[in-house]
This record gives sequence, structure tokens and C-alpha cells, in this order.
Amino acid sequence: MMKVMIMMMTSMIMSATIMAMCTVMSKKSYMDREKMTPFECGFDPKSSARTPFSIQFFLITILFLIFDIEIIIIMPMVLTMKISNKIMWAWTVTVFMIILIVGLFYEWKTNMLEWS
Repeated sequence: MMKVMIMMMTSMIMSATIMAMCTVMSKKSYMDREKMTPFECGFDPKSSARTPFSIQFFLITILFLIFDIEIIIIMPMVLTMKISNKIMWAWTVTVFMIILIVGLFYEWKTNMLEWS
């Protein structure tokens, strides 16, 4: 029981010491007017940072990321072909490709790939 109490006290003292050191070191930054202004090539911004953007551009970006991740998943499948069960490997690849193709057809039918 005494060892547990000593360990708890040691961890509390170490935590308090680290927190105190962090607060002392973080007080070096002074908040003045120049540091609080937004930085944009030395000039004040003329427009809002919250400008609207095209939702179609956002959808194309998301589709690109999804297909990029799918490529990353497909790459190791080729490497594992030699060391795995051939029937199980073929079944896994076939199911994965069917899911990708169904997703592509869904995006095509809902006109997510159209810019107009």
C-alpha cells in the first residue's frame, strides 16, 4: 500500500512540475497590436475569409480522395497474391471491385460527376 502511495505522490509532483514549467515558458509571448492583426502579405485583408465556394468542386475533391484511398487499398492486394489462398484472394478482390463499380455507377446516375 505504501508503494502505491509513493508512486501516486511522485506522479503528482512530476505532473505539477511539468505544468508549472510549461506555464512559465509560455508567458514569453506578449500580445500587442501588431501580433494580433491578421497576416496577409503585410496588408489588412480586404475581403472576408469566409468566401463561398462551389459545392461541386467540394464533391469532386471528396470523390478524388475516396478513389485515392481505394488505390492505396488495391496496391497491397497485388503484393499479397503470391502468399495467400488464390480462391480467397480472388473472392476478396472481386467483391472489392464490385463495390467500387457500384459506387461509380451510383455517382454517375446521380450526376455527381457533371460540372453543369
